[in-house]
Amino acid sequence: MKPGTLSKALNSGAIWGFIVLELIFFSIAGEYLSLSDKAFMDWENMLLLLKQSAPIGIIAMGMTIVMINGNIDLSVGATYAIAAIVLLESMTWPIFAGLGDLVIPVAWLLALLVGTFLGALNGLIVWKTGVDAFIVTLGSMLGFRGIVFMFNGENPTSHLNWTLVDFAEAEFLGLATASWFLLAVTLVIWFVMTKTVHGRNAYAIGDNREAAVNAGIRVGPHMMINFAIIGFLAALSAVVFYSESGSVNPNDGQLYELWVITAVVLGGTKITGGAGSVIGTFGGVIAIQLLRKGLGHIGADTSTVNLVIGLILIVVLILDRQLNVKGKEELKV
Repeated sequence: MKPGTLSKALNSGAIWGFIVLELIFFSIAGEYLSLSDKAFMDWENMLLLLKQSAPIGIIAMGMTIVMINGNIDLSVGATYAIAAIVLLESMTWPIFAGLGDLVIPVAWLLALLVGTFLGALNGLIVWKTGVDAFIVTLGSMLGFRGIVFMFNGENPTSHLNWTLVDFAEAEFLGLATASWFLLAVTLVIWFVMTKTVHGRNAYAIGDNREAAVNAGIRVGPHMMINFAIIGFLAALSAVVFYSESGSVNPNDGQLYELWVITAVVLGGTKITGGAGSVIGTFGGVIAIQLLRKGLGHIGADTSTVNLVIGLILIVVLILDRQLNVKGKEELKV
């Protein structure tokens, strides 16, 4: 048996089995513990769950590429907040005063460009300095968050454009705008990772960077592109959410990096790189949102939710490590 075969077999279906168990457990527990008369698996409840999964889910798709590549990005929460501020603030700039509702695509574009630039900057530093991405993006997380507070102190940045709100709150075929964005991003990133040379190179670099270099893959530029992608997606997540919300606080997006990484790992992507799937990440996002919503449904507070998800992450990491070790031992035999 090849190393990691056991792990891949487990990851391919385990997350969806876990989701089924969650649905069964919270549906039964909710009948006895919930203060609401609404069933947990109510259709509207599930549609709302998909919509609420969008902010974390969109970023998680970018994190999947970065982690398969053998890197990590801790600055996505701060990038998310900066992009949100750019989105809302730029719509009030005097230079755009005569644009009317045409200011909306301009503001979207500016926010997405800022997010892409910040992500690419992270990638460039990792590439040119050789410093581990964990350290680089940890510094970026603190620096970007500092920019957020320097911009407006402790005060929120607010601007409500009703045309934008109508778009964000619209539904098509029963799904909210945010849900469609999540599904579209998932499809695009799945295609990139499974059907393109860039995707194949991401797996190759994450699995063995030295071998990838020897094979002629331009590792540095490749990693920079992936960091730019996750920066773009962090900004897109902010654009989708704050188009409806219209107000961003300086602390918004904090701990997003941890939720995103948890979803990606829960979906089967290896911390060390070289293995993972976009569909698994999508399952990880849904599983986490189900946990949050289900525990809330039966009366658990936020601290309990964080404790449960933290314990699950630790168990998944230990299990993944043990399965990979077992796979390597079997290869020797």
